[in-house]
Amino acid sequence: MPARLIVGIDGHPSGERALDFAVTQARLIGECDLVVAYIIEWSPYAFQTAEENAQRHRRREEEISTVQTRVITPAVERLSKEGLAATGIVRHGDVADALNTIAREQGATQIIVARASEGGFSKRIFGSSTHNLVRGADVPVTVVK
Repeated sequence: MPARLIVGIDGHPSGERALDFAVTQARLIGECDLVVAYIIEWSPYAFQTAEENAQRHRRREEEISTVQTRVITPAVERLSKEGLAATGIVRHGDVADALNTIAREQGATQIIVARASEGGFSKRIFGSSTHNLVRGADVPVTVVK
């Protein structure tokens, strides 16, 4: 069974650095699959009317579709062109919890994320999310500069 790495990306150059590092690791490992993940920060703890919940659900679906098209698909296509096995996942939730859950579900051996970004996922993960991920992950976490 091949090793599996989870790569948290954000659509910014920092995510590309994490992806580049993951490519290098995958090549060093040899038989390795990459799972490219984008986490849209989302709290389920909001009290809303049924109509507001329906609107929120539509926004969630639109966000997932947009991220899939603009970020995940191009990353997976790039990796495939480089001869690497790759899949993509978009989730809503807490960044650290979602990445750790994906790692467990996918049987990953490592999570790779960027340290800093112009915004988005890696900006949040530089602070408490990185700390929470590193402290609570079920697999080793590599934080790329």
